[in-house]
Amino acid sequence: MTPDELSGLLAAFPATSLGHFPTPIDATPRLGGKLGLGLSVKRDDATGLAFGGNKVRQLEFYFGKALAQNADTVLITGAVQSNYVRTAAAAAAKLGLRCHVQLEDRVPLYNESYVNSGNTLLNKLLGAIVHTYPEGEDEAGADARLHEIADEDRRNGFNPYVIPLGPGNPPTGGLGYVACAIELAQQVDDIESFDAFVVPSGSGMTHGGFLVGLRAMGIKTPVYGICVRRGADVQAERIVNNCQNIEELLGAPSTVTAVDVNTSDAVLSPGYGQLNDATFEAVLMAARTEGLMLDTVYSGRALAGLVHLADKGVIAAGSKVLFLHTGGTPALFGYSEVLNDRLAIEIPAE
Repeated sequence: MTPDELSGLLAAFPATSLGHFPTPIDATPRLGGKLGLGLSVKRDDATGLAFGGNKVRQLEFYFGKALAQNADTVLITGAVQSNYVRTAAAAAAKLGLRCHVQLEDRVPLYNESYVNSGNTLLNKLLGAIVHTYPEGEDEAGADARLHEIADEDRRNGFNPYVIPLGPGNPPTGGLGYVACAIELAQQVDDIESFDAFVVPSGSGMTHGGFLVGLRAMGIKTPVYGICVRRGADVQAERIVNNCQNIEELLGAPSTVTAVDVNTSDAVLSPGYGQLNDATFEAVLMAARTEGLMLDTVYSGRALAGLVHLADKGVIAAGSKVLFLHTGGTPALFGYSEVLNDRLAIEIPAE
């Protein structure tokens, strides 16, 4: 399938413009040199809306659907420092909609900066109505609670639209990364000159949509998903299901198989949102070689995963690699106390 043909399938879905596209691709020779790779970075941190990030692409389709249903309110769930929640609150403000955000207790961190800075501060500035949910691993329960809030809004005369968290819902957000794959294919002279793509893998909509887009266009380059929340086996199953659901939603031929799904959890411990040595070192490396800011939850952990894959020879020395920077920069401030504690004892600036 050509990029234009795949774009034609996407055109059937309502979408609203929220971001700055195409995002740039930056050569990063100093960072790549540290890893022994020809490394480029697709800058989806530069999507523009309220500090940008990958969720802008996904939300263009969710908000397109909400507007098509004449919604005046959107509801969404995420972790306390969720970039998704912050971006949804920004999109709602931009479009003149009310926004409920539900913050899960997903990370065992309760210091001042985590609770009140970073994305949580931005949610308040953006005018979101903030709720909390006590469980961090109960996607179905969190979705059910959002629907209860939506029902209450309906009784009060509003027309709410729920952006779901858990599986079993249409993978609307994945369409944004099918669009990203098309954008990339149109942006570079020869996309198949890359030996590998590396992406964070959390909800799986970025990883799954990107993989579907590439394979639908016949691009067979390996995509490595670095696990940020679940173990590799569980995440691989989630990505396979997401890909099948995205293909079905698009009406595209089924081209992704389990063999196409590469997941690595080598840098996941001790778990989602908890800083480990590998991630801290990757965040420092990007900052001190390229002036590139990575967050500690998604993009920093993904770079740590790429370091591991390069060290182990899974991605061979000298390979040409594209790293997808999914943003999340405001979360750095949510982790400022944790980072400052590390910086006080770690290596000095070069």
